[in-house]
Amino acid sequence: MRQIAFREALREALSEEMRRDDRVFLMGEEVAEYNGAYKVSQGMLAEFGAKRVIDTPISELGFAAVGVGAAQNGLRPVVEFMTWNFGVLALDQILNTASKMLAMSGGQISCPIVFRGPNGSAGQLGAQHSTAFESYLANIPGLKVVSPSNGYDAKGLLKQAIRYEEDPVMFMESEVMYGDKSEVPEEEYYIPLGKAKVVKEGAQVTIVSFNKMMKVALGAAAELEKEGISAEVIDLRTIRPLDWETILNSVKKTNRLVIVEEQWPFASISSEISYRIQKEGFDYLDAPIRRLTCADAPMHYAPNLVNLYLPDVERTVKMVKEVMYQKK
Repeated sequence: MRQIAFREALREALSEEMRRDDRVFLMGEEVAEYNGAYKVSQGMLAEFGAKRVIDTPISELGFAAVGVGAAQNGLRPVVEFMTWNFGVLALDQILNTASKMLAMSGGQISCPIVFRGPNGSAGQLGAQHSTAFESYLANIPGLKVVSPSNGYDAKGLLKQAIRYEEDPVMFMESEVMYGDKSEVPEEEYYIPLGKAKVVKEGAQVTIVSFNKMMKVALGAAAELEKEGISAEVIDLRTIRPLDWETILNSVKKTNRLVIVEEQWPFASISSEISYRIQKEGFDYLDAPIRRLTCADAPMHYAPNLVNLYLPDVERTVKMVKEVMYQKK
């Protein structure tokens, strides 16, 4: 095992799969000559050449369409968006072609493509560059949505998506996590999509999260531990397919559930989890399911409004105490 940055883990996944299979290629804005906007693809142009690491025009709909067409004709493209906020420009290709072609062709034409890039807020970037899109994309049948919280998971999940998945995979990263380091093994490994991970065992309350909000969930669990409250923390890792069974098994033990996510509250991932758990596990709940989401508003630039907008440790601790019927 060695400690490497999140961006390095992604680069290793891409490079290893490109060395293994010459059908795999990377395309996107500034991925080649500039080594990637966030340096994920650093050095890859020199190794693989301009036919497999391709700089595109600033036209998300156009190069997404090229990727979808390539996937439907036997290649395995990885398309990088400089941010998923720009990825909405390509939604016609993602929604109306990539996600639907297998059904529309009677199972004859699959679309093994990975769309990836940074997602959600990254400090003071303003409303147009701060949206988290997991719940948007997870609402589309035919797509798989991955949202890892660390380099180990990111590498294993990305390799799985490139090598084995025949459906389009939306790979949601975080701009503020590219420099985060985690333990990643030297040997090759893959992580199947659709399996959540219990990252901290606990007995009194279950906290569920994903992506960079895992830092909030684990921070809250550490604070609660100081006060004698044992929290179990689950990292979803994959949003669709959603591993609600792992959450249910945890709730059977803890009898309480709090969900922390960087989504707007209406029709969010926590909405789906809450429905599934109350439907299948109502008799195990000793308190209502609670959730902490972003504010139901665009994210503003001012730092005080950024802090109010995003979930944090303090509010998560407060919510856990509420489901445990503790006033303080």
